[in-house]
Amino acid sequence: MKIRFNGKKQPGFYAEVKQEVENYFKNNNISKNANGAMVFKTVFFLGTLVALYLMLLLGGFSWPTMLFLAILLGMVQAFIGFNVCHDAIHGSYSSNSKVNNFLSLTFNLIGANAYVWKITHNQVHHTFTNIPGHDEDLDVAPGLVRVSPQDEHKPIMKYQHLYAFFLYGFASLSWVFRKDYVKFFQKQIGHTANTNHPKIEYFNLFFFKAVYYTLFIVFPLVFMDITWWQFLIGFVAMHLAEGFVLGLVFQLAHVVEGTEFPEPDPEGRVDESWAVHQMQTTANFSTKSPVATFLCGGLNFQVEHHLFANICHIHYPEISKIVARTAKKYGVPYHVNPTFLGALASHYKTLKRFGRKELALEPVRVRA
Repeated sequence: MKIRFNGKKQPGFYAEVKQEVENYFKNNNISKNANGAMVFKTVFFLGTLVALYLMLLLGGFSWPTMLFLAILLGMVQAFIGFNVCHDAIHGSYSSNSKVNNFLSLTFNLIGANAYVWKITHNQVHHTFTNIPGHDEDLDVAPGLVRVSPQDEHKPIMKYQHLYAFFLYGFASLSWVFRKDYVKFFQKQIGHTANTNHPKIEYFNLFFFKAVYYTLFIVFPLVFMDITWWQFLIGFVAMHLAEGFVLGLVFQLAHVVEGTEFPEPDPEGRVDESWAVHQMQTTANFSTKSPVATFLCGGLNFQVEHHLFANICHIHYPEISKIVARTAKKYGVPYHVNPTFLGALASHYKTLKRFGRKELALEPVRVRA
């Protein structure tokens, strides 16, 4: 079923917010792409990754210290995904496609696949945000976690607000060993065709997975003075830390109080324009926290990202002022949870609500 948005509904909002953002960059004579602060973040996170990796591989530290470093390494890989890979794959890091493609490879080197992500995230998620059956980002743990009103309910989900956070930790392990292969060879992602991949991408999928397995499995077993079970504990701990960070940040952007899960009519029509749909299904969090903004790569400004994925996230704090002002003018929702803990509590409540068999389908609003 092909989804069609109502482009005639509230067209003024998106036209005006785009023009205001264009004026911001033009009037201030700045690029939409990376600036010095963004380059610093890139060097910082990539440098930290290399340093932690070499410390683990060659440092010969005590077992508790190595476990701690492994957990840090997992978290840093998530932050690289947020801060470097995400912008590069969207083509917003640089105006030079070669720079974006080169930096996209870092996604492959931390165990994921840039090509698959471009399909599932850039094309599918950004178009059909929070539309069950189309946005496969809602398939967190099918049969165990219900994150939309349209999902089938099972008795165990009554407790999902307690165990879902633990399951988020397995996101990275699934990504490295299962998800990319499954998504690559699926004929459809949601209802979007997923065939006719370039031949080079078949090679890239298996080649870079082999590189990752060599760097993070073979080399540690060969060069580190540890037993196989110590390696296994460290490897799993690294991925649990990475998966937990990834899962939390992405869930806090779309599965919180106030965000909607629109169901198209039988002909695939959604009763909103694409831009307003993004505003209804997306939420920001911790936008005034420099730490959250530095670590999350602008994903705490998820609203701005969904409207302007072609703009580097380093500019989102300023853009957010324009988006909020224009949304208020047109009566369009602008969801914000002021703090990380507030967003976490909102996600917890939403999981608990969706875990009930008797689910009120009306969306719960939060104050902007």
